[in-house]
Amino acid sequence: MGIELIKPNTNIDFLGVRKICATISGALILIGLVSIILKGGLRYGIDFAGGINIQVKFNEDIDTTKVADALKDSGLKGVRIQRFGQSSLHQYLIRAAVTEDQPEMVRNKVSLALKKLNKSFEIQRLEMVGPKIGSELKEKALEAFFYAVLLISIYISGRFEQKWGTAAIMAIALSLGVYILKLIHMPISILIIAAIIITLVLCWYLKLNYALGAVVALIHDVLITVGMFSLLDKEFDLTVVAGLLTIIGYSLNDTIVIFDRIRENLREQKKKGSLFDIINRSINETLSRTILTSGTTLLVVIAMLLLGGGVIHNFALSLFIGIIVGTYSSIYIASSILVGIGPTPEKQKETETAQATV
Repeated sequence: MGIELIKPNTNIDFLGVRKICATISGALILIGLVSIILKGGLRYGIDFAGGINIQVKFNEDIDTTKVADALKDSGLKGVRIQRFGQSSLHQYLIRAAVTEDQPEMVRNKVSLALKKLNKSFEIQRLEMVGPKIGSELKEKALEAFFYAVLLISIYISGRFEQKWGTAAIMAIALSLGVYILKLIHMPISILIIAAIIITLVLCWYLKLNYALGAVVALIHDVLITVGMFSLLDKEFDLTVVAGLLTIIGYSLNDTIVIFDRIRENLREQKKKGSLFDIINRSINETLSRTILTSGTTLLVVIAMLLLGGGVIHNFALSLFIGIIVGTYSSIYIASSILVGIGPTPEKQKETETAQATV
């Protein structure tokens, strides 16, 4: 016999607290946005802000102020120093503003300066990114997020509502709009935010209900994760963007599982219970899978977070926050939206009749 994690007749009233959960989500998003505004934006890493990263390993612990004093005469500007990775490894990350020097010249300057400490050390890594490249990477990251949301809208609309044509037309129109506005040099951040808002409005107007629920949940996950990075004063770099895109895929997968069960129950129980009851029952029926999937994934992410070292720490942290928030949003955000605007059993029957006719 298999392990019975959740009893078959479990009937937790998830949607009964949807308004409370929506309030909590709204508060978390607002707190994160306020934090970003008060801090003048996210604390961008070298990937986006440009500059120099130098990772140094000493053979013993040393005070960061001593390292800073040694680097005063190195010629580097805007030097910041922080401990990196586990304290037992005695690793430090030195950051500085962009310089016109070649990487090897910077390495030599730092080596000469650190020799004043009379400590054994090793420069393990040196990265240089110009401000122009950093700006381009930032734009590409925003575009990646937008097109991920757009493609998800098409996929969900086609799979659950058989509206491939409608979704495709919406996607083509938005993509052309983004391309044209880029040609007139509109700021990419404003452009992408506007495009995402338009995507949500079109999903609502065109009655792409499943797509609207999924997209709102994904935006919810990203906003809370980014807000948490601001609150924790963590650096935002390309590894975090990779984490966010991974979160989008993970959260979408969990949402699709619940949506699939909702669609099945709408088909099989056309006359039994309200839409509220059917969605609530569907969440309960997929609860065991949700817990097992999220739980096992979290175990791996926690191991990465604790043992993976400084290089992948922010990536692991973004996954840790995102998996928790993504699991929560699949149940309380995506599914809750369907309660108000989703397909009733009667609408589901009409859709299936139309599909059969085609």
